[in-house]
Amino acid sequence: MTWRLLADAVLVLHLLFVAFAMLGGLLALHWRWMPWLHLPALAWGVTVEWTGGICPLTPLENALRMAGGAAGYQGGFVEHYLLPLLYPTGLTRGVQWLLGGGLLLFNAVAYLLVWRHMRRR
Repeated sequence: MTWRLLADAVLVLHLLFVAFAMLGGLLALHWRWMPWLHLPALAWGVTVEWTGGICPLTPLENALRMAGGAAGYQGGFVEHYLLPLLYPTGLTRGVQWLLGGGLLLFNAVAYLLVWRHMRRR
């Protein structure tokens, strides 16, 4: 039971990190120090997508699930949990490039809004 709870905690942490990498630029509208935390997370997320890498949280979650007697899964977090919702056919390198580019584009717009907001002050 403990292993499963730890694996679930890693899953929640992973999901929060993905959400932060996606939307963290918007938090900079309220907290001026947020880019210092968000930009490295954004860079990590784009790098993992564009290189086809796997976040270290994925093997950690799998190891915890296996230690608890459950089965792990193949592939990465995005492929296993998020892509079935968005892309039922699976994750391809082209989709990874699109996801990374979309991540950059969305956050470029968010930081443009932050910059405009700061200029008005």
